[in-house]
Amino acid sequence: MINVITIDREYGSGAADIASRLADRLGWKLWDGLLTEEIARIMDCDCRAVEEREERRDALHYRLFKAFMRGSYEGTLNAQRVKMVDADCIREASEKVVLEAAKQGNCVIVGRGSAYYLQSNPAAFHVFVYAPLEEKVQRLRSMGRSEDEAYLLAETVDQDRAAYIKQYFEVEWPARHNYHLMINSSLGDETVVDVILDSVAFLQKVDAPR
Repeated sequence: MINVITIDREYGSGAADIASRLADRLGWKLWDGLLTEEIARIMDCDCRAVEEREERRDALHYRLFKAFMRGSYEGTLNAQRVKMVDADCIREASEKVVLEAAKQGNCVIVGRGSAYYLQSNPAAFHVFVYAPLEEKVQRLRSMGRSEDEAYLLAETVDQDRAAYIKQYFEVEWPARHNYHLMINSSLGDETVVDVILDSVAFLQKVDAPR
């Protein structure tokens, strides 16, 4: 019985809205902003600090600094005094939250590596939402971004996500074999939700004992 749906996505594809509609249709819990809040709670930090760093690698200068903190005598003395909100810590917290959410079941989880953490979970259905560049730019502009900013974000955020997934899961993002369904959001949000629900229903019918 499928009781978890993960939604991975290209930036600007509208996956957050689609996930929210999907959760509403199912009456399930939505783990998106709530997931960030829970990660921040676990790490005892501000949500903004998590939002700025989740699903992306640390900058090179920070990785060098962290290596110094871990490897030098001075760093060893001071490491316990420094509360690091970095990619490693956020990844560890993300895994805990995602696994606990899946354990509770009846939830839609957006990104944060959830499709990879739950790859072996038979109760999880994995979706990847994408869109043509112009569609993504149009969505981002409707959210108040300038045209130049929208193009820049549409091109760079996914590069960061791909690098993050490569570092922590050793796969090329999006790893197509990890998803049950990949769908173009230009079909319309409600259509996408319908297709996801129909796909889940079909898979459960196929897997049902005879």
